[in-house]
Amino acid sequence: MIGIILYKVLVLLQPNVRIVDIEKLRFPIGKYAPGEIKFDEIEKWIEDIANLPSQLLDVLKDIDVEAMNYTYRPEGWSIRQLIHHLADSHMNAFIRFKLALTEDNPTIKPYLEDKWATMHDVKEEPVESSMLILQGVHARLASVLRDMSVQEFSRKYTHPEHGRSLDLAFTVGMYSWHGKHHLAHIKSALKFGRAFWN
Repeated sequence: MIGIILYKVLVLLQPNVRIVDIEKLRFPIGKYAPGEIKFDEIEKWIEDIANLPSQLLDVLKDIDVEAMNYTYRPEGWSIRQLIHHLADSHMNAFIRFKLALTEDNPTIKPYLEDKWATMHDVKEEPVESSMLILQGVHARLASVLRDMSVQEFSRKYTHPEHGRSLDLAFTVGMYSWHGKHHLAHIKSALKFGRAFWN
């Protein structure tokens, strides 16, 4: 909250800085809200998942250690935290898919992503280990997804935080969106550079 207030004050003091909508910074590609899901969309989402690690490597190839601390909005996660979060989240996604494909509507274990984002390994460690995780997990997940039948995308798991069952078609789209969502955050953080809300 303090960061957002400071951001507003600094915008007033710096007339050459244009006012940015915080919601647009939070959701640069919009929120995930699929309509009726068609199989050709699922195939595109699978390719999005397969390609995310190379897209991240491309964006990160020329940035230095200082830039890893840039954030995409006031009180937002740093680039370093975003990369580690993607690895944490998508490891969980891989397990959720495997559980749903091998068990009857299993209840998955959520995790406290905000607390994980404040742990030492996420806030301080270099991102190379998480990039290796993402490369491996995304290769394996894309392999699983490409091998699934159309019917298997209707298999479900229960997410206790959402209080409902989610099918794998919805979940493929959600993780495609999630990768693009945080990739856009990283690009925004790099665009803003050493932003005044840090």
